[in-house]
Amino acid sequence: MQAFKAERAVSPGDESVAWVVVSDSYELHQEASAYLASLRARDCSPNTERVYAGRVALYLSHCVANGLDWAAPGFVALTRFLHWLVKEPLPLRGPRSSATPRYRDKATANQILTTVGEFLRFCVPFGWVAPATASMLSETKYLSFLPPGYSPGEGGQFRSVEAKTIKFRVALPGYDWLSDEQFAQLLALTVRARDRFLVYLLGATGMRIGEALGLHRQDMHLLPDSSGLGCHVSGGHVHVRRRMNSNGALAKARSPRWIPVDSDVAGLYAEYVYERDQVPQAAESEMVFVNLFRAPLGQPMKYPNVKDLFDRLAVKAGFAARPHMLRHSAATRWKRSGTPDDVIQNLMGHVSPSSMAPYIHATDTDKREAVERLTALRKDRA
Repeated sequence: MQAFKAERAVSPGDESVAWVVVSDSYELHQEASAYLASLRARDCSPNTERVYAGRVALYLSHCVANGLDWAAPGFVALTRFLHWLVKEPLPLRGPRSSATPRYRDKATANQILTTVGEFLRFCVPFGWVAPATASMLSETKYLSFLPPGYSPGEGGQFRSVEAKTIKFRVALPGYDWLSDEQFAQLLALTVRARDRFLVYLLGATGMRIGEALGLHRQDMHLLPDSSGLGCHVSGGHVHVRRRMNSNGALAKARSPRWIPVDSDVAGLYAEYVYERDQVPQAAESEMVFVNLFRAPLGQPMKYPNVKDLFDRLAVKAGFAARPHMLRHSAATRWKRSGTPDDVIQNLMGHVSPSSMAPYIHATDTDKREAVERLTALRKDRA
């Protein structure tokens, strides 16, 4: 029985990377591959393209296995697909004898079906999918209660939105972050200058990991005066620019920005440069973060390398640690120090003020002090 999978395609001309969907006999699925090409045309991240390719391939394989027409699946069939996503075990990792079955959670299943819906809607203008198939995936909903930061527009014209009709109801997962003590502990556990600099940079600037891995050496302006580099920003700072990189790292924000840094960033960067200079293969790379301890030496670091680093640090520290948690930590630290919201928004590279809300966390101390203030106020009035 035919199945589909996502494949990474490299152009023989300019070595650019694209993702496509092919059958197990390596026949190109034209419609799915056209959809992925549209993501590239919209300047989406290569990682987004990779993830979406896998999701569409999974959907197409499910349709084949169940005798469904992928272009006209029907409401009931898509609902069953959603439930199948959480019931079907994921592929085993490691030795089969010791591997424990893993399953997708409902939030992940919702994300997969969202991608499938976008794929089906993309196909409508080309006549590959009937408009009725795409329209059944959403319905018009009037927002009686507006989310924080959402503008209804003049006359409330934005109160009517398109809501998904097929999805699991899931609780908000919350956002993980690290306290100042945990950040210091994580930093102390690093044994290499490069890794120490990366961890500190993420925690000090609130950068996304894709932005950090996409840094070029010319983006590091760490002197008090950078006018000699053609930059008129005073003080040490780092530039974040959206550009295509060979390691797939891509800044999410389309507008460039600069982030001030302290002297510790400059000091840790100097230590890293010394360590980097001991690896001749790294000399020619324009990227800041490169492989120094495993092949291919001198090549830009990729996200799996960073994930492996944080996984090892988390085991040593005894608590969860992921790159994005440091972004949450930076925003929370700025907020509590009294930094205005518009400044935090700019530092984080957010377009909308409402995007900043998930990064602001209340500690146990914050909540305890709030209750104690209210208790004291009631006693004063008694």
